[in-house]
Amino acid sequence: MIAGEASGDLHGSNLMKALLAEDSELQFRFWGGDKMTAVQDSGVKHISELAFMGFIEVVMNLRTITANLKFCKQDILAFQPDALVLIDYPGFNLRIAEWAKEHDIKVYYYISPQVWAWKQNRVHKIKKVVDKMFVILPFEKPFYEKFDYEVEYVGHPLLDEISQYNFEATREEFRKRNGLSDKPIIAIVPGSRKQEVTTKLPIMIEATKGLGDYQLVIAGAPSLPEEFYQSLQKNVQVVYGETYELMFNAKAAIVTSGTATLETALFKVPEVVCYRGSQISYMIARRLIKVKFISLVNLIMDREVVKELIQNECRPDTIRAELERLLQDEAYIAQLKSDYDLLEQKLGGGGASQKVAQSLLKTIDQ
Repeated sequence: MIAGEASGDLHGSNLMKALLAEDSELQFRFWGGDKMTAVQDSGVKHISELAFMGFIEVVMNLRTITANLKFCKQDILAFQPDALVLIDYPGFNLRIAEWAKEHDIKVYYYISPQVWAWKQNRVHKIKKVVDKMFVILPFEKPFYEKFDYEVEYVGHPLLDEISQYNFEATREEFRKRNGLSDKPIIAIVPGSRKQEVTTKLPIMIEATKGLGDYQLVIAGAPSLPEEFYQSLQKNVQVVYGETYELMFNAKAAIVTSGTATLETALFKVPEVVCYRGSQISYMIARRLIKVKFISLVNLIMDREVVKELIQNECRPDTIRAELERLLQDEAYIAQLKSDYDLLEQKLGGGGASQKVAQSLLKTIDQ
């Protein structure tokens, strides 16, 4: 199994659990993070070594990426797996898929690359090198059908992940454990990659200055040390490994684009979505990306539900203006939460990991 980012580690860990529930004798070898390691301690590379974001950043790290590809191929051959499960992370995983197909290794893809957003020509490669694709967004199945490629829609795994928590029992404990006051919480979710946090966190914090009636809490990425956050901000609490508890307790949230936008919506927390990258990467992306929105919330709903502040619009003053609406405008908040309910309905009835596990094991044995 190969996951290259925090969201892939989460979904990979739940798939591992579901597979073990079907067959307790299964052995894994994986590239992933702490959550996958907690299921079975057989990791090869940690996601903290793998995540490179943006065109320029990838070019700057080409030597590392090339070395990782070579090592991964050698390791797969040594392990001789019955199947290879690739989780998102397309720049790396599609290269591995192409190579694996040449070596007669069954290739399964869980959580489709965002080919509907850009590089749609990748679908032709996917059809050739992926034996089965499992998709988690409702619009992905009809997208692939346009290319005469049959995929399996399993619903979104976040529904299961969120439903298993008993948050009510830990509300007061969460605040006490993290030294938080009784003031309403504004959650800051700046991402999991060092470079994106470095770029966006100072802007997010600047946007909240003067909001004395609220307390700020940063969702810390497991792969980034506390000293790193301290170098970027002062006097703002950072919590690790408790992002869902933080969202459950939050009055509003400032969230970087990615899976976190959907997680925040499923917790019914009013949010503003922010993205800022290098100017060159952004200009290239603008020319290539074929979708109207960057947040999963808006993409799934096919309209603007949450405000997106991208690149030059991602400034302290614009974030502050939207944040004040999220905290004060009751009609706006009510409409947002109503849209969140519709969003949840669109994502299916849960059980994604179990569906993938059962389908995987059935087809591997064929």
